[in-house]
Amino acid sequence: MAYPDPDKEHVILQETATLLKLLAEPMRLQLLTILREKEYCVKELVELTGAGQANISKHLSLLCIKGVVSRRKEGLYAYYFVSNQAVFTILDSAFLAMKKK
Repeated sequence: MAYPDPDKEHVILQETATLLKLLAEPMRLQLLTILREKEYCVKELVELTGAGQANISKHLSLLCIKGVVSRRKEGLYAYYFVSNQAVFTILDSAFLAMKKK
């Protein structure tokens, strides 16, 4: 896909590479797969994944910073949900490509 503005194209390519690097981590893929169903708090994600709380929080923080995941506070808990549903187009394509191997 060619863009008329080379500077804009460079920015888009850089942002795409950053997103793909963010997604290139198995725990983040697992979290996104779980969050696809509904929102969860960290405690629930720890139970579902078997990973540690610090590990889950670290990955959610990175996903939040990049705008893939958002959170809402309810009392003492923060609930995380996927805010950029377009990420599943990428993941579904990648999963399909792996199944065809």
